[in-house]
Amino acid sequence: MLRVRLVVSAISLALALAGPTFGQPASPPAAKAARLPKQQDLYVSATQGYHSFRIPAIVVSNKGTVLAFACARKNSLSDFGDIDVVLRRSLDGGKTWTPMQLVADNGPYVAGNPAPVVDRQTGAIWLTYCQSDKDEKAIKEGRGQRTVWVTSSQDDGATWSKPVEITDAVKKKHWRCYATGPCHGIQLDGGRLLIPCDHSDHEYGGHYFCSHVIYSDDHGKTWKLGGIVRNGMNECVALETVDGRVCLNMRCYQGKSRRAVAWSSDGGETFGEAALDDALIEPVCQASMIRFSDAKRGDKNRVLFSNPADAKRRVRMTIRLSDDECKTWPVAKVLHEGPSAYSDLCVLPDKTICCLYESGAKNPYERLTLARFGLDWLTDGSDTVERK
Repeated sequence: MLRVRLVVSAISLALALAGPTFGQPASPPAAKAARLPKQQDLYVSATQGYHSFRIPAIVVSNKGTVLAFACARKNSLSDFGDIDVVLRRSLDGGKTWTPMQLVADNGPYVAGNPAPVVDRQTGAIWLTYCQSDKDEKAIKEGRGQRTVWVTSSQDDGATWSKPVEITDAVKKKHWRCYATGPCHGIQLDGGRLLIPCDHSDHEYGGHYFCSHVIYSDDHGKTWKLGGIVRNGMNECVALETVDGRVCLNMRCYQGKSRRAVAWSSDGGETFGEAALDDALIEPVCQASMIRFSDAKRGDKNRVLFSNPADAKRRVRMTIRLSDDECKTWPVAKVLHEGPSAYSDLCVLPDKTICCLYESGAKNPYERLTLARFGLDWLTDGSDTVERK
C-alpha cells in the first residue's frame, strides 16, 4: 500500500510541475510562452565557402513553398566584389529547408539585390536582380555599369530560366548605381507585377539617391520604368492599399532618422512628394512591409512592417502593425533586441508571419535568421486569427 501511495504522489507531483492537464486552459505565462517566435538561422557567415550572407528576400509561392533568398559574399562584407544570389526553400511552412542553391553568379563581380515576386495568376516566380562589372567607386564615377536582370521559375524555385537583361527598359542612361529591392515585389489587384528599386542620379540637383519602381503588365515578359521619388530616397518597399493606391516606403537620407512615404494613384507610374513618417524610426537602413489581411477578403485591414527601430544604430529589429492602411502604426514588438539590419516579411497560407532578417551578437551581419510567429504574439493576444 505504501508503494502505491508513493507512486500516486510522484505522478501527482509530475503533473503539477508540468502545468495544466489536457483539456484545461493554459495559464497566462504558458500561453505567452506558446506565442513566442520560433527562430532558426538559415544562412551563417563563414560557412559554405562564403565570407558572409546579407540582403534577405522572402516570398511564398501559390503552392505554399517558402523561398528565402540572400546575397552570398565570397570574400568580404563589401557591397561589391564576388557576390552571388543564393536560395533555400521550405516545403513545410518554414520548419525545414533544402540545401543552399546558386541562382545567379557573375564571376568575380556582383550578382545581387534579389527582388522576387510571385505572379498569383500564373504561379510563376520572377526574380529581378542586379549585376556590376566594376567596383562601387568606378560605378559612382560613371566608369562602370550596373545592369538589371530577370529570371523566372515555374516549379517553385527548384529550377530557373536563363537570365535576361532588361537594363535598357528600366534604367535611364545617366543613372549610375542601381538596385532592385532588396525585398519582395508585389502584384497589384489588376495583375501588374511591381518591383521597388533605387538608383543614383548625379544630374539631379538635389541629393542624388532616388527611389523608383519597375513593373510588368504582361506577366513578366516585358518590364517598364515606373514612378520616381527624388531627393535623398533609397531602398524601398511597396504595398497596394485597399483603395487601389500604391504606398512606397523608403530609406531616407534627410537626417531625421525617419522613413519616408510617397503615394501613387496610377499603379506606380507616378508618385507624389515624399513625406516623413514620424512613427517609423530608422538609423538609415532598409525595411520591409507586407499585407497581412484586408476587408475586401472578409477580414480586417492589417499591414505589417519590419526594421531596426533605432535612430542611430542598427539594433532592435521591430515588427509593427497598422490597421488603417499605413497611416499609423499603433502596435510594435521587438523581435531581436541586439544588432540587426535588413529584413523581409512574408505571410504563410496558415497566417503564420515570417521575418527573415540580418542579426548577430556583436554585429548585424553574423547570420540571416528566420522568425516564425503569429498575430497573437505581435498583439499580446489582443488580436488573433485562426491559424489552420
